[in-house]
Amino acid sequence: MTQKERMLAGKVYFCNDEALMAEQMACLEKLYDFNQTRPSETEKRAKLLKELLAEAGENLYIEPPLHANWGKNTHIGNNVYANFNLTLVDDEDIYIGDNVMFAPNVVVATAGHPILPELRERVAQFNMPVHIGNNVWIGAGAVVLPGVHIGDNTVIGAGSVVTKDIPANVVAVGNPCRVLREIDERDRKYYYKNLEIDWENL
Repeated sequence: MTQKERMLAGKVYFCNDEALMAEQMACLEKLYDFNQTRPSETEKRAKLLKELLAEAGENLYIEPPLHANWGKNTHIGNNVYANFNLTLVDDEDIYIGDNVMFAPNVVVATAGHPILPELRERVAQFNMPVHIGNNVWIGAGAVVLPGVHIGDNTVIGAGSVVTKDIPANVVAVGNPCRVLREIDERDRKYYYKNLEIDWENL
């Protein structure tokens, strides 16, 4: 197997492989172009995202700077918004559903390194895909680690470190991230603490 085949198969591989580094450099050049766009250049940004990402849905808006290892291993659905400093460590596939929101400084990582020092000395790495469902909100400074699945409609609290799967329709917070509660009828009435949603005006 080549190092790229090992990379995409979840096996231990060496990320300093020259062929891999050359391919990654082309992606990083495209990412640089995206991050240098002016705020008014919305059409140019949209075009560059479609070139950079594996899939870029309709109404995708990402605030620069965006950081990504590859870009082309990230699949993003429709109506997705990402605030400043989204980091996609997409050495494997990242799947992001529709209507997802990322607050500032979120990290989604597919890559890890073996614990064994002898392997890390040789720049060994492994990757596991990440799946983020539809209508998910990920709070500021959250970190999503390799292999994680986050279910539809779930909210990940700010500063959380998501180390394992989180089900649909819950609020989950903490380090490590744990389910705090289900989304329920109270959320239909209140949007923040005891502030009520004025449905008649929405």
